[in-house]
Amino acid sequence: MSQFYFAASARSAVGLVRNGNEDSALISSHTIAVADGMGGHVGGEVASSIAIKTLGDIAPTFSDASIDGDSADDLFLNAAYSVDAALKSATDEEPSLLGMGTTLTSLFIRQEQIALLHIGDSRAYRLRGSALELLSVDHTVLQELLSQGAISPAEAQEHPQRSMLTQALMGENKIETSLQIFDVKAKDRYLLCSDGLTGVLSDREIKSLIKGRDRVEAINALIDATYINGAPDNVTVVIADISDSATTDLEHIGAARQ
Repeated sequence: MSQFYFAASARSAVGLVRNGNEDSALISSHTIAVADGMGGHVGGEVASSIAIKTLGDIAPTFSDASIDGDSADDLFLNAAYSVDAALKSATDEEPSLLGMGTTLTSLFIRQEQIALLHIGDSRAYRLRGSALELLSVDHTVLQELLSQGAISPAEAQEHPQRSMLTQALMGENKIETSLQIFDVKAKDRYLLCSDGLTGVLSDREIKSLIKGRDRVEAINALIDATYINGAPDNVTVVIADISDSATTDLEHIGAARQ
């Protein structure tokens, strides 16, 4: 059986409107993730940083080659609940942080499968050949309305509740999540991003900027495009190519770097 890994790169930018960066990200050979914090400048930074650092601390347990796949997936899934518990502990210690929260979108690769853990409206995409596929489903009021057929995609562009989340990690023990499992192919490319990217660029534009470029060039092209379009939010991008060797060391990006 083949063993695949992520060869990953990432970048996080403040944008042109925000005063600070509430986004965090993680890259490694086995796990990549993006977290978009909310709850004010300090609260958002703290929440996304807690999410990424907690996931990074747990990652060695579920990426351990000695455990079976089902156990690894269970540990990866439980990381979401560990993050939620860590957020509760933080608000218990510092009540001024009450109300902070974060999205978390993460991919974990083992052998020939990838597991997606997703809460909120950060996104996961896969570029396979010439096809860009959205793997995650936004946890937003807008997405629920679209899924119900209550509004059209055209109406969604201007909907006043387009950014209202239906799920987020807030330390309230209210999350409901499960893993999605995908097969891996040798030339796949994966993109994780905060909504600072998808809020200003269409999937078609994203595809045109990540296809045929190396990872760093593609990331810079995406972030440059958000700035051209006004960059109203923090923007964080992780791009990971499938590799047969483990060459990406664990690294924190954005607010989690501190």
